[in-house]
Amino acid sequence: MFLDTDIKFLKGVGDARAKVLASELGVATFRDLLYYFPFRHIDRSRFYRIDELTGTDLPALQIKGRFISFNIEGEGARKRLVGVFSDGGRRLLEVVWFSKIQALSTAYKPGVEYVIFGKPNLFRNAYSIVHPEVEVYDPAKPPTGFRGVYSLTETMRKRGYSTRLLQTLVGNIFSNTGFAGIQDTLPREIVSRYSLMPLDEAFRQMHFPDNARSLQKATERFKFEELFYVEMHILRYSMERGSKIPGYLFQKIGEKFNGFYFNVLPFELTGAQKRVLKEIRADMKTGRQMNRLLQGDVGSGKTMVAFMSLLMAVDNGCQGALMAPTEILATQHYETLKSWADPIGVRVELLTGSTRVAARRVIHEGLESGDIDIIVGTHALIEDSVKFHRLGLAVIDEQHRFGVAQRARMWQKNSVAPHVLVMTATPIPRTLAMTVYGDLEVSVIDELPPGRKPVTTLLRYDTSRLEVDRLIFSQLREGRQIYIVYPLIEENEKLDLKSLEEGYRRTCDTFPGYRVCFVHGKMKPAEKDYQMDLFVKGEARIMVATTVIEVGVNVPNASVMVIENAERFGLSQLHQLRGRVGRGADQSYCILMGKAKGSADTKKRLSIMTETTDGFLISEADMKIRGPGDMEGTQQSGLAFNLKVADLARDGQILTRAREAALAVLRGNPSLLAPGCAATPPQKGDMAPVAVLPQSVSVMVEELRLRFARTVDWSRIS
Repeated sequence: MFLDTDIKFLKGVGDARAKVLASELGVATFRDLLYYFPFRHIDRSRFYRIDELTGTDLPALQIKGRFISFNIEGEGARKRLVGVFSDGGRRLLEVVWFSKIQALSTAYKPGVEYVIFGKPNLFRNAYSIVHPEVEVYDPAKPPTGFRGVYSLTETMRKRGYSTRLLQTLVGNIFSNTGFAGIQDTLPREIVSRYSLMPLDEAFRQMHFPDNARSLQKATERFKFEELFYVEMHILRYSMERGSKIPGYLFQKIGEKFNGFYFNVLPFELTGAQKRVLKEIRADMKTGRQMNRLLQGDVGSGKTMVAFMSLLMAVDNGCQGALMAPTEILATQHYETLKSWADPIGVRVELLTGSTRVAARRVIHEGLESGDIDIIVGTHALIEDSVKFHRLGLAVIDEQHRFGVAQRARMWQKNSVAPHVLVMTATPIPRTLAMTVYGDLEVSVIDELPPGRKPVTTLLRYDTSRLEVDRLIFSQLREGRQIYIVYPLIEENEKLDLKSLEEGYRRTCDTFPGYRVCFVHGKMKPAEKDYQMDLFVKGEARIMVATTVIEVGVNVPNASVMVIENAERFGLSQLHQLRGRVGRGADQSYCILMGKAKGSADTKKRLSIMTETTDGFLISEADMKIRGPGDMEGTQQSGLAFNLKVADLARDGQILTRAREAALAVLRGNPSLLAPGCAATPPQKGDMAPVAVLPQSVSVMVEELRLRFARTVDWSRIS
């Protein structure tokens, strides 16, 4: 294909430049260069006057005029060529080059009219431009319209590469006769349905846009294409997995489930809980392995849904397992599930790293014989020595705390893969869930149980410290418990630990007579668990801690959460921390302590927390502010793939359309799936299957698979 031609064969490249383009930009073919889009565009339709330059933060701009003189100044590394440039006005402009000095000193001639383009910098009350683009002014062809600005490495700049050179090379592709025959990478139906710009025109408008509208349409085209192929891969993986991996067939709702629902259930289920249970039930009746992500704020009732799902497994002759990331959280789950299970004769046991050898032996035997119905535990559940009689459902709480390999070991315990339900209290924006968790069906509990009071969130500064102390005193006198959280950031570890320790001492001094416990992630596990246990049992009334308590402490009596240096946390993490309070029937408070002299943006960001308790609104805002790869509390510490054009925080509508289109292509072309895999049947309202594909689509699927394979770790999307 024309676009796969080696870049060295492009006019103006050759072997030497091809090596630089490959090593510095990863550009090896015509296609690679066309997809190396400008990172921004400059309007070249206007010439600026030197007299107009004001301020210190000017954009790149163009000026027409003549060089008056050139001088070589400095010695060694400071040697430079300085040109004095005039546009006929009263002020002059210095133009400076630090490389290729001898060649440039003879290339540019005083008196010739040039157009220079670059970013002016103010130094000693005079403006200068370093390494500008320079071209002879041609009145018949003046610089007009939008021009792209390309990212260049320092090595390339030192070797004389410039935005202008890349523009010339891209232009050489467009002028090549082979370009006229390139095929669109998307089916005709999709291009038409979504009013997408054709591929050849989109390439031209991305590099040399006619106007702002054309640039926008071209950008939308490539965002759609990029997300279309990401979704194509995720959906292929999901369909193949769903077709290949059988699961237990849970045909009935039996006496254990009904006995609990009608006789033991301590409160009425919310509508959201009922909806999610129906979704889980439908999955378990298909005969294929369920893979479902359950999202819901702290206190929304995920544990109840998990328990009733485990009862479905028990009623169908299987066992269930619930794995939690910490011993404290596992113990709390065990105590909760056991209180629900005992009245209906369901045996629940706990297995953690602290379980004694004798008790561990009994549990191992009970799991292997099938006498234990439900096991709750930590990483101890995935040890090789733990064998199940018939594991039918594995529930994983706060699943982002477990690696993919650890989760996989859980469902490799059987010859038949157990159904999998992963839970998280971190609301994940829909656009992120569709990509990072693309192979999982997503259920959302978006309704709190009746009677729960929303947590009152307040933004306060050091000047209001006494007010905050009075609130804490009043809650302590009423018998409540208090969290005080400090950040612990790795790059400032010593400073942060000192701040935490000072905060502990201040708390002890300010609230004498109340026991204070102290917890951070650098402590030995035994000491950390001991301190946490003091708070859980109510022996300590105040806990000074880091975000180690973000997951794993359930104390309904805790009514105040004070978060120091709140500006250092992401919104999603603040929301997670806030979820530690408000678990009882009493009014609870979350106090965000910020800097009085903080920036307006920081104050605005924190104020979002005071305006809503909706975790999904907060997570959407967090992703827009921080980016999808930098959200605390979710699985990713960076996305599993690099998006060059699209932005998950802002392109949710495009992603939805791209996913719909990818599904239509897969339904119309089962050959793109692995042998034996069938596309899911269309649902009411779905786009009609796309059956006729240009050859380029099949090729592009494979090419983009290889392109994404360099950056995508598909095991992280499993």
